[in-house]
Amino acid sequence: EVQKHSVHTLVFRSLKRTHDMFVADNAKPIPLDEESHKVKMAVKLRTEYGSVLHMPTLKENLREKGGPNTGDPYGHKQYSGNQGQELEYMITGTHSYPPGPGVALTADTKVQRMPSESAAQSLAVSLPASQSRLDANRTAAGVGDIYRHAGMSERSQPPGMSVAMVEAGGNKNSALMAKKAPTMPKPQWHPPWKLYRVISGHLGWVRCIAVEPGNQWFVTGSADRTIKIWDLASGKLKLSLTGHISTVRGVIVSARSPYLFSCGEDKQVKCWDLEYNKVIRHYHGHLSAVYGLDLHPTIDVLVTCSRDSTARIWDVRTKASVHTLSGHTNAVATVKCQAAEPQIITGSHDTTIRLWDLVAGKTRVTLTNHKKSVRAVVLHPRHYTFASGSPDNIKQWKFPDGNFIQNLSGHNAIINTLAVNSDGVLVSGADNGTMHLWDWRTGYNFQRVHAAVQPGSLDSESGIFACVFDQSESRLLTAEADKTIKVYKEDDTATEETHPVSWKPEIIKRKRF
Repeated sequence: EVQKHSVHTLVFRSLKRTHDMFVADNAKPIPLDEESHKVKMAVKLRTEYGSVLHMPTLKENLREKGGPNTGDPYGHKQYSGNQGQELEYMITGTHSYPPGPGVALTADTKVQRMPSESAAQSLAVSLPASQSRLDANRTAAGVGDIYRHAGMSERSQPPGMSVAMVEAGGNKNSALMAKKAPTMPKPQWHPPWKLYRVISGHLGWVRCIAVEPGNQWFVTGSADRTIKIWDLASGKLKLSLTGHISTVRGVIVSARSPYLFSCGEDKQVKCWDLEYNKVIRHYHGHLSAVYGLDLHPTIDVLVTCSRDSTARIWDVRTKASVHTLSGHTNAVATVKCQAAEPQIITGSHDTTIRLWDLVAGKTRVTLTNHKKSVRAVVLHPRHYTFASGSPDNIKQWKFPDGNFIQNLSGHNAIINTLAVNSDGVLVSGADNGTMHLWDWRTGYNFQRVHAAVQPGSLDSESGIFACVFDQSESRLLTAEADKTIKVYKEDDTATEETHPVSWKPEIIKRKRF
């Protein structure tokens, strides 16, 4: 049974509970115990700074503060090395020196305390080279030594500061100097590219393009499900091939045999014999649209990539699937092959780039720096490097481990395609119809092109799906959303005087990742 209390008792209990709740302020710090704090600080000094306690201290500063003990709020005695003797701060291992240049060294003028920075500099200038160098070598340890004694690497110095050897009258003094921020090197001059031919004939978006090794003709694949072969010199249509039942997404011509390979959104990979203009082989295995393909330069191997998140390696002759490269978690948009390791490079909508071991069929390296889909990858024809294109950035990488080189920022669009020539001209083509041309070495954007769409097309049909240089690297061909192929060439009339590089050696402010 609940016991009834008077209102007075209940109010009193409530007051008591409230008082008990608020009487103890738990947020209040515990009062400092002086003795234990002194012990703690002494231990901290010995463990963390023991290796530099022997270093000289500025006596001038201590004098201003009123003696050694006033500078120490915890009332510490001298360090163990100085106990039992008067506190005398000397530059370890040096001779006495005069207070300034041109002053004779006598008992009255000799200085034993730590010199100010300006006095040390003026003294170094006035002293003969050999003596000052010897004195510099005999003085207290330099900054690097202090860091090494303290068990830290010199790399852990404050950012922006570096130990620089200052040459002053033949003297090498270790001095802290602010490191100069890196500046962009001057880019190589490239002539601008101009549009000189527009080729029409397809009835749908032109999705892919490739130039044959002999540089006589080129081939395109389109959303109209056809593959067309064009004369490179005249731009005239030579041949149309039908057989795909959906958009053709990739074409490539073999340098080792008279074969043309194509792939499309119908999951099919076809091998065409160009002597008979017929399909002679099919490569079955992909479970979804095939987005790209490439041929190995030295062995009869074909590599394809697909929306089923895999890339497949095929034996060209036997049609056998040698390896299925699985690891990506989204559609694989692009694939490239090279003779050197890593022999296969893929870029995917899962934002990663993978470098593959062809023999084992496994990933060597996964690059996760991009924040958005990687739709384009291109290998430099001479350097052991490659570039990848994504809406966030174009990034350059070093083989074989995929070490990051630099970002090429500024093409703020969905980058569908990249191409590079031996002169170091990198071309990026985007979904909005813009094309940027870059200097490969410096990452300088020397030209931006936005060609007008074909008459009768909507402005929204301005998009570049693929671009490629011809074998002579004097022509640039682009496959576009307005159903045309545009051909660009270098402006022969341009010179460095008429088209100067509008470049300033500004400080590089690039996002590293």
